[in-house]
Amino acid sequence: MSENGSDTAQAAPQVRMNVLAQFIRDMSFENILAQKRATGEVQPDVQVQVNLDAQKREQEHQYEVVTKLKITSQAKESGDKMFILEMDYAGIFHIEGVPDDQLHPFLLIECPRLLFPFIRRIVSDVTRDGGFPPLNLENIDFMQLYRQEIMRRQAEAQTEAPKADA
Repeated sequence: MSENGSDTAQAAPQVRMNVLAQFIRDMSFENILAQKRATGEVQPDVQVQVNLDAQKREQEHQYEVVTKLKITSQAKESGDKMFILEMDYAGIFHIEGVPDDQLHPFLLIECPRLLFPFIRRIVSDVTRDGGFPPLNLENIDFMQLYRQEIMRRQAEAQTEAPKADA
């Protein structure tokens, strides 16, 4: 093997990621339709909001990533709310070998991507157990979500900069 070949093998760090734990940190389900004693067939309009948060833990190479969902369902015709589901789902990860400049996107893209199938199952079970047809969430493009958040922060920073100059 050439000297250059061994250098590139040593330069590329081996990424290691383990899910140490995953759990529901907080959850609330409110069946508004049942509280109003409404009956009959209703066509739902479902809105899903997703927020992500990540933070370093005290232990070396450990991070906590939280996916926060707020799902609101309302009747298409009347606009009456049917249910609200809010959930914070957390994962604790051991991550090594990710360069510092790539750690933030790694935490907010790859980690939630691993947790999503579990979140989807919980949402389906809770909505079914709450008296509605099971809600099967569409796949979430966490990379696109990350890019949108970065663009939002950049736009926010640009609007703040002129105010600082004034």
